[in-house]
Amino acid sequence: MDYSELFKEENERVMERYELAMQRIHTFLAGDTDIEEPFLDYFRRTAKFVLMMDELRERAAAKDLKDMSFEEMRDYNTRLYSDILEEGGNYDISYANPAFAVKSLGEEMGQLLSFLYAEIRGDIIYAVEQRLFELTIHAELFVEILCLFETGVPTKKQISDAIYYFVSDYAEPVIDYRTREILDPELDFATNIIMNSDLTDIRYLFYYGEYITDNEIQLAEFLNSLEDREIEAMAYTYTHGYEEGFRIAGIDLSKKKTVNIRYFIGQERMIRAAILQFEKMGLTPVIYRAPIARVNRRQTMKPGYAGTAANKQYEYDHRGDDALFLDRAFAEHKTAILRNAYESRRQLAKAYAGPAVVEVFGEKPFEPVNKPENLKLSEKQQKLSVWVSSESAKIVNEFIPQSEYSFTIIAYPVPEIGGQFEEIFAETVKVNTLDNDEYKRVQQIIIDELDLAESVHVLGKGTNKTDMLVMMHDLKCPDKETNFENCTADVNIPVGEVFTSPKLTGTEGTLNVSEVYLNDLKFNNLMLTFKDGMVTDYTCDNFEALEENRAYIKENVLFNRDTLPIGEFAIGTNTTAYVMANAYDIVYKLPILIVEKMGPHFAVGDTCYSHSEEIRLFNPDGKEIVAKDNECSLLREEDEDRAYFNCHTDITIPYDEIAEITSIHADGTQRAIIRDGRFVLDGCDMLNEPFKK
Repeated sequence: MDYSELFKEENERVMERYELAMQRIHTFLAGDTDIEEPFLDYFRRTAKFVLMMDELRERAAAKDLKDMSFEEMRDYNTRLYSDILEEGGNYDISYANPAFAVKSLGEEMGQLLSFLYAEIRGDIIYAVEQRLFELTIHAELFVEILCLFETGVPTKKQISDAIYYFVSDYAEPVIDYRTREILDPELDFATNIIMNSDLTDIRYLFYYGEYITDNEIQLAEFLNSLEDREIEAMAYTYTHGYEEGFRIAGIDLSKKKTVNIRYFIGQERMIRAAILQFEKMGLTPVIYRAPIARVNRRQTMKPGYAGTAANKQYEYDHRGDDALFLDRAFAEHKTAILRNAYESRRQLAKAYAGPAVVEVFGEKPFEPVNKPENLKLSEKQQKLSVWVSSESAKIVNEFIPQSEYSFTIIAYPVPEIGGQFEEIFAETVKVNTLDNDEYKRVQQIIIDELDLAESVHVLGKGTNKTDMLVMMHDLKCPDKETNFENCTADVNIPVGEVFTSPKLTGTEGTLNVSEVYLNDLKFNNLMLTFKDGMVTDYTCDNFEALEENRAYIKENVLFNRDTLPIGEFAIGTNTTAYVMANAYDIVYKLPILIVEKMGPHFAVGDTCYSHSEEIRLFNPDGKEIVAKDNECSLLREEDEDRAYFNCHTDITIPYDEIAEITSIHADGTQRAIIRDGRFVLDGCDMLNEPFKK
């Protein structure tokens, strides 16, 4: 079925409303108006954008976009996004920029109208996908606010009320559709592009409606240059890791029907091969793009397929737009809608096998500018956002228990990484396919020593001020039990770490990293202080003002919580990845997925076994992994809100910033595992070989 046919009946129901709204906007642009400057310019520019979206909708419906040449498609794609691009200073004079909107329209109206325009910009996607309902409700909201200004300048409350009731009234269909996207393979917009396009004709990239850059174009061209066997091997590493995750966890994959594939636009040739391999496992792909509507978004995170952001500062500027509508009533309304959406798709949820993610790295690290004009959540709203996140996670886990699905994640570079892209890509493939058995053996040596420890001391060197004492769980039966998981390349590719959930009581000290990239944001000289395993203080050097730095961490690491526990302590063993990253000077362009294997790391938030603590797991030596809980997660039976935090952020210290990692036994014996950034236990020489090369 043609994707647009899925919305045919719905589109017919709203077509009259849509046409009336379009007629009203045409009339506004063609005739006289009582709206005066500075607001007239805003409404004219926004109205022209709405009409451009109407044109895009018609062209997409007629499929005449596919008749364009590559150059015409690229020019048209650039025109759709030109208003928010940094090039040429476009974003500096765009109403999508809260700073410009406030400067031009005043603080009261600037923030509100900037939000309106940002929401309307999502129409690019709705037009390409022929989703007339979303186009209609946006056009109607624009007309409603336009009419308020035609009778004089309205009050701030009139505009904020219009926005609040718009978001609240349409929350149900918008959230319900997003839930359907996550679960229903019938919504196959992206799958159709991947499976039915001529991938040698790079014009297919523009079919998505997303902003397309040289990253996507050059990546697609590069993958097209590879032999079929190379593509199949890359796909197999990815899909086999997914399958292995089910085997290791003892979960029956045969009961599942769908796999959620997340990828970067330009990777379609590999993803097509992966889809065919997943089909042999009995899995149909569910592929959805990163969320568009603010009501479905969480800060700047983008779960789903995506390409290069047109402007990361634009996305960062609007991360707090929830402030316009987030109150207790809306929070409860949103979670009730989410529950109903999952309840109505209970069988689809049961068939969901979990995400298979392909990350990318190599983009220039983003260091945001904090603008006073941006909307921000109040302290009360921050607490509400935490509550919504917690309640939403409970609902999802009720219908898709984490103990009943698995995942896999792998990463590759994008051309933006530099002129050595193809070499780095080849090296990344090698890193992703290192010998599991060899690492398994060496990591067991490290685990055997760590299982003798009562605590572990991690000490930084040079300017790194890390000084952490990490408490281990007691082992009741050391001959049958272990605290650490011997992690090879299955769900978490590449190979290379041993990890545990440490005891919180007694775990304390300072964690410091000179530079780290977390949740797509760069942190300079990040410093976290812990007492009994909980964050007690934090700062960084991103901004001049201490309070700005603290707010940055609270929002993007603690996710608006006052504190978080240490959920994981690990020692990364993939020195091959570390040496490769330093050789090409790309350490701070790598994703956490690879960086966490390149040194010791701590995670703040939930443990690695969150919501699946009861699944029995065993290391290759037959010992059962028993350190899956901490003092927070153990509260899950009596108070789930205090047990889980719905986040897990890994923070890695590079080998070269480590003076020593020492195992401390109950009798006071101390044995170094790493000294001056090198592994020193007998039998671990293999891990130091890459440094010599």
